[in-house]
Amino acid sequence: MRNSISLRSFISASWLGWKIESNWTDPFLFATYSIIKPLASAGILVIMYSIVTDQNFNNPMFAYLYLGNAFYQYVPAVLSGISWTIIDDREHYRTLKYIYIAPVNIPLYLFGRGVAKFLTGSFAVIITLLAGFLFLKVPFDFQQVNWLLFVVSLILGILMLALLGLLLAGITLITARHSYYIGDVVASGLFLFTGAIFPLEVLPVWIRPIGYALPITYWLELLRRSLVGNIAKTFPTFTSMSNLDLILVLLLTSLIAGLIAIFLFNKCNHSARERGLIDVATNY
Repeated sequence: MRNSISLRSFISASWLGWKIESNWTDPFLFATYSIIKPLASAGILVIMYSIVTDQNFNNPMFAYLYLGNAFYQYVPAVLSGISWTIIDDREHYRTLKYIYIAPVNIPLYLFGRGVAKFLTGSFAVIITLLAGFLFLKVPFDFQQVNWLLFVVSLILGILMLALLGLLLAGITLITARHSYYIGDVVASGLFLFTGAIFPLEVLPVWIRPIGYALPITYWLELLRRSLVGNIAKTFPTFTSMSNLDLILVLLLTSLIAGLIAIFLFNKCNHSARERGLIDVATNY
């Protein structure tokens, strides 16, 4: 019975999230926006790199930062997709209190609502990668791709991001509407420390431990290695670590982050219930 409720909660929330996410305009405009936005983001990065390096796109560094930037789009998509649900349901549609009294698994409901953002984020990642491979000559050999490593790393990373999104959702439960950008803000802050566009060696020594403690750092490195392994291994940060080492560290750091996220969400959820914040409106 409990498994049935959990599965129904996730599937129903996924369907609802997609209807909300894709229903703000007609399909053509939605598709156009979904294509232009990631291309514009990648274009800014390419222009910056071009100016700094005098258009040296043959440097392996370009592939390193381009792929890191492409996959990092999942981070704000998943974090904001899950945490924004609280604001959306509590203060826009005013339905969160009804969801809480329904036979719904709240964490799985939040995960389901984040699926729509994950799908649009996946579309953005694919568009960005295709533009890089087809037009910017990012080195890519389909036959050299380690597909097993890619699939395993991607799944582990998305699960890890979903748990971090649950943590932010818990914080959103006990804060005012001012936190509705919390997913994007946190993702923007982590962008500096995860090696998304440059090796951690570029950072001051006293800041680097932050990057080494974040599971996102190892996740991005694994995704790079799975697609362009020879290039990714030329960068100094993780040259001493094998793919298996990186996966084990990713699992360990994700487990720690996940346990912290579940604990804090439960604490925030309990506090929100006790303080009557489930149906509060803070859009003053």
